[in-house]
Amino acid sequence: MFILQIVIILFATKIAGHISVRLGQPSVLGKIIVGIILGPALLGWVQDTEVLKAFSDIGVLLLMFLAGLETNLEDLNRNKKAALLVAVGGIIVPIILGYFGSVYFGLSTAESIFIGLLLSATSVSISVQTLRELGWLDSKEGATLLGAAVLDDIIVVVLLAVAMSFFGGSDVSISLLIVKKILFFVVIILASKWLVPKFLQLFAKLKVTETLLSGALIICFGFSYFAEYLGIAGIIGAFVAGIAISQTNFKKNIESKVEPIAYGIFVPIFFVSIGLSVSFKGIGDQLGLILVFSLIAILSKFIGSGLGARLSGFNTHSSMGIGAGMISRGEVALIIAATGLDNKLLPEEYYTPMIIVVVITTIVTPPLLKMIFGKATAENELRN
Repeated sequence: MFILQIVIILFATKIAGHISVRLGQPSVLGKIIVGIILGPALLGWVQDTEVLKAFSDIGVLLLMFLAGLETNLEDLNRNKKAALLVAVGGIIVPIILGYFGSVYFGLSTAESIFIGLLLSATSVSISVQTLRELGWLDSKEGATLLGAAVLDDIIVVVLLAVAMSFFGGSDVSISLLIVKKILFFVVIILASKWLVPKFLQLFAKLKVTETLLSGALIICFGFSYFAEYLGIAGIIGAFVAGIAISQTNFKKNIESKVEPIAYGIFVPIFFVSIGLSVSFKGIGDQLGLILVFSLIAILSKFIGSGLGARLSGFNTHSSMGIGAGMISRGEVALIIAATGLDNKLLPEEYYTPMIIVVVITTIVTPPLLKMIFGKATAENELRN
């Protein structure tokens, strides 16, 4: 059955992506929408099994790993102030609007704060793919988005731990959490500088096939596991692994080997998996709630992160693009929603509507980016 699902997913995503491009939209939009069509919400041809989830997890890790490989470290460092302002703006505004929106619908203080935190999360994996298609990934705007996403993840996880310690009956140690975050970056920076180049050099000398590819995947998944072990999203570990390898002489070789594997099977499954969590059963009475929170989710990031970009010196056009790129909540928000449900901070009847809101933010991001940025021209590439 799983093999048949792979056949359906690969065929459907390529056709849907092609149609999306012909309609003037990024291919990723068609791939996400076809996931909703194939999933339990409509046709029911593809089910969200554990094996499919594992393939999806690998897909998003490889997507962010490739983004790291294509990232200019100097640009990332040069735009760190802008990234901080974008991240902070994209957290404060969603928390405030999410809180008051929740209070309006009668939720408690604890539940309202949690939903605000849920809406402040961001996942730029979809934005990364869209910017890649549009030719904007290797730009000041792209570097700022990626940097902001890393900072957003760290800040939101810490704030979530604080909220859970107060409201969720959790015995999370805030100081321990912060120490873990610091430990992650210290270890990962040292490993990136000293261990990664030597490891690839030694691994490439082994007398077996595709040692360089295997070595790169070991680093990617190893960094991801270490990130998750210390309470940081695995996609951050994969992204940093890509940056580390991009500083070596093996960058082009590894990129050319990883891309076919990623885009040939794993990344399409990740895009489809986003739509598999959607269910339209029993949401007729919750359409107003979904509409309100979808507007809050979209506008809060667009305004908050866009304002942060504007304050950091970007022009209005670029600020709007950065704000749009931060809208997608993706898999990060899905994980936070599940955590809230387990800790009684997200009411059970609000779980499905919030999942739909997350999916809506993911669907609107590609066309918004396309509308604002469009295809990168030679003039834009030179400017960036």
